[in-house]
Amino acid sequence: MNATTFKHVLNKLSRSGTLLVALVIGLSYNTIQAQSDEKIGELSFESEVVNYGTIAQNENGLRVFRFTNTGNAPVVISRVKTSCGCTLASKPEKPVLPGETAQIEVNYDTKRIGKFSKSLTVESNARNPRMQLKITGEIIKKPS
Repeated sequence: MNATTFKHVLNKLSRSGTLLVALVIGLSYNTIQAQSDEKIGELSFESEVVNYGTIAQNENGLRVFRFTNTGNAPVVISRVKTSCGCTLASKPEKPVLPGETAQIEVNYDTKRIGKFSKSLTVESNARNPRMQLKITGEIIKKPS
């Protein structure tokens, strides 16, 4: 291969490399743009753990998990599943619009004495379609 042919090959490779880099940048930009235009809700909880602390037997076991839809589309919570029958949960019945705050109520049966740790699984159409929430605490015998 002579010097002229070698320069010609390098010039073609250089143009091909530039074209390849431009193509990759263009595809990356389109992907980023598509993600920013995506319409999806997002649940942002004030806390993903509710600690009851120490409470007396048969006291009120109702607590709430507050959250905001920080996404750009309505969120529908389809189900809240609890880890045991000693815990009941209720969810918003209507879609939670972007910017709105709502809550999930949880009611733990405080008849049993002892420490507890239970989980709730929130299922929705949000960016994270399954979220785990947790309740903890300790039930002590009610003073006489």
